[in-house]
Order: sequence, then structure tokens, then C-alpha cells
Amino acid sequence: MDTPIIRLIEKKDNPQIAKVIRTVLEDFNAPKVGTAYADKSLDCMFETYQKPKAAYFVVEENNKIIGGAGVAKLDNYEGNVCELQKMYFLPEAHGRGVGAQMMEFCLAKAHEFGFEKIYLETMEYMTHAKKLYKQAGFENIECAMGNTGHYSCPMHMLKTL
Repeated sequence: MDTPIIRLIEKKDNPQIAKVIRTVLEDFNAPKVGTAYADKSLDCMFETYQKPKAAYFVVEENNKIIGGAGVAKLDNYEGNVCELQKMYFLPEAHGRGVGAQMMEFCLAKAHEFGFEKIYLETMEYMTHAKKLYKQAGFENIECAMGNTGHYSCPMHMLKTL
């Protein structure tokens, strides 16, 4: 088994990363509306992140995408805050430190882009993700920031960079 590689998304990755994200959300029985599942950007992730101060990374192993995550300016929010976006991993990536490594990539990129804070939204029952976010220094906050359209994600977290 090859070591997973974390790299910037390429156009050819679009179908695979869309399938990864939908598969993970289905495995969690997450709502299909008000979550990343319904995002129009899901099928054109490469194009979505071709803008200033935005980056999306994929995890590739044996020519297969097994996860991904990105950062971009928080939608509909005044302030120098970015969002950790679409961080999902297939089961074969779990328990191998891939999430922590991806988190390092995303935080470094957010810092490089000059953001002051990084925000995320998640589900209460995504326990592994929540543990990873806490270890990275994210703290729970009371209400949503900006307007991501993910109204089915009740947990909001923030970290100062």
C-alpha cells in the first residue's frame, strides 16, 4: 500500500471527490438538503477553488481519491475569516493520521492567505471529526457565522490563526 499523498485538486479529480463526499454523508445518514451534499460546487470542485485565497486539497492513494479538504473566504461574512470546507475521508483513510496531516495543510494555507480566523460547521454525531477539530484548537461557538447554506449543520467552531 502506497503512502497517501496530499496535493492540490486537479480537474480530473472532480468526479472522485464528489463521490467521496456524497458517500461519507450517506454513510452518516446526513440530510441531503442543508449540507454539502446539495452544494452545486460538489461536481466542479476544481473550478470552485480557482479564485483568490482559496485552495482545496485531495488525499490520493493508489491513484484513488480517499479524502479532501479546503479553505476559502467565509461566504456572506464581513471580516478576515475563512472556512474549513468539505473535509471528508473514506473509511480507508481513518486512523492513519491523514486527517491531522490534512488539517496542517489547510491551517498553513489559511495562514499563508493572511486570514485571522478559521470557521467550520459540522454535525453533532461526527465524533471523529469533532475530536480532530478540538485537537487542532477549534472551539465551539454559539451560532453560525456568515451564510454557508448548511443550515442542517448545527455545530459551529472557530479557531484564531
